[in-house]
Amino acid sequence: MFNHTKLSKKPKQFLSVTGLTVPQFDSLSKEIQKQYKDTEVKRLSKKKRQREIGAGRRFDHSIRDRILMFLMYYRMYTTYDMLGMIFDLNKSNVMRDIK
Repeated sequence: MFNHTKLSKKPKQFLSVTGLTVPQFDSLSKEIQKQYKDTEVKRLSKKKRQREIGAGRRFDHSIRDRILMFLMYYRMYTTYDMLGMIFDLNKSNVMRDIK
């Protein structure tokens, strides 16, 4: 499976597929992780819910890997099918992660 850890060992390829250097990506992902939980609670509390926030299936990949997938999508504009093969996900899961 493709992930941040494997790709970060190859800085030139990392820059090529994301448009960011590894230190830039690490800085960005730390900033996103700080704000992620509060943003998700705010987003999910806008509608009437049957279950509590946080209930349900967990994401298959870490936030860092989902950020990587997002950056690859916008940098290379590849299809959800292709990203699904790279990250070992169904294309509908890729679509939800990017959304």
